[in-house]
Amino acid sequence: MAVKCSVFVATSLDGYIARLNGELDWLTNTAAANISEDYGYKEFFDTVDTVVLGRKTYEFVLSINEWPYAGKKTIVLSREAGKVPGNLAYDVEVMSGPPADLVRRLEAKGARHIYVDGGKTIQGFLNAGLINEMIITLVPVLIGGGIPLFRKLDRDVKLQHIETILYRNSLLQSKYQVENAV
Repeated sequence: MAVKCSVFVATSLDGYIARLNGELDWLTNTAAANISEDYGYKEFFDTVDTVVLGRKTYEFVLSINEWPYAGKKTIVLSREAGKVPGNLAYDVEVMSGPPADLVRRLEAKGARHIYVDGGKTIQGFLNAGLINEMIITLVPVLIGGGIPLFRKLDRDVKLQHIETILYRNSLLQSKYQVENAV
């Protein structure tokens, strides 16, 4: 496939992307958090034309004051045809199906670089061999439980380390290329 699928995510040092209730307070309330720093997110996001989110991630993002994916086609993976708010109707579409089928449909609609977000969604794309790169930022905090970034995989996923950046506030961001993506 000509479409590139990427992950850009922060995780606690013990491997969680959110608390069990979906809260990210550990991310914004740590001494290492620096809201004025974007940790390369804007540069990354400018290369993306499509965002694919799981339903729970979408619902969490909706609760934020400002829609963070403005100007990007956003796909919500859900078996339920959820209601999309009127102000997002042009940009947001609800779809279902296996990740490979979804990527083929998005490619046919012109997608070239997909940002994959949400624990189960990332897992599904990894298991389907569709993730090409991962940018993972480790936040120096242990939260002791929550939603893990990685769960059981159907196969080994081999990664090639591209680079690591240590930020002044001790956040450690590593970029990996997935070697066995399809």
